[in-house]
Amino acid sequence: MSDLSKLKQDVYQANMDLAASGLVLLTWGNVSAYDEVSGYVVIKPSGVSYDTMKPDDMVVVDLDGNKIEGEMNPSSDTPTHLEIYKAFDGVKAVVHTHSKWATSFAQARQDIPCLGTTHADNFYGNIPCTRSMTQQEIETDYEKETGNVIVETFSKRKIKPLEISAVIVANHGPFSWGTSLGKAIENALVMEYVAEMAFNALHISTNTDMPQTLLDKHFLRKHGKNAYYGQDK
Repeated sequence: MSDLSKLKQDVYQANMDLAASGLVLLTWGNVSAYDEVSGYVVIKPSGVSYDTMKPDDMVVVDLDGNKIEGEMNPSSDTPTHLEIYKAFDGVKAVVHTHSKWATSFAQARQDIPCLGTTHADNFYGNIPCTRSMTQQEIETDYEKETGNVIVETFSKRKIKPLEISAVIVANHGPFSWGTSLGKAIENALVMEYVAEMAFNALHISTNTDMPQTLLDKHFLRKHGKNAYYGQDK
């Protein structure tokens, strides 16, 4: 048995924090974390109410989806999380929601455009929307293929997953990730906030282009080797 009690507690708390944030309605959301030492993933159980969920309910799986620990079934989205972990180096946590504004862009099958500095402080460009999934992808291994289409989107569009740590799956909804549980949830929160602002801005004016220079300035002052935002550690 693996000793993942601390990570189970952290993943449980992250799921509770996600629910408290307002991004999740009913049980429509999940958070997972990857443990580099064991190579295992800890994730929320499927369809369990946040009101009754406990740390010991968290499920441990390996990267092939085999259950290692837990009495319950893992989230139905587990295969999607696993494809993200396997493909994107440095990702330690994944969040999925059906938050209203980001999902609105997913249902419209459009990127969440980068229109201002709030977006640029967190994401180095548009948050991409995947292509629509094929009938075969949907009917075979749907959740795994959802992960594959996310990975495909980043590969084809040459997007670095730690520069834009979020995606919206066409007709489905948002996923975000990060180098920690806190960062993955932060990215989910910011994605929802900028999606709402983008929706409003596009209804005020279609003249919404953001200069690349301004995007570079705001992202790079907070991220990368020459970042200067915040306090010295």
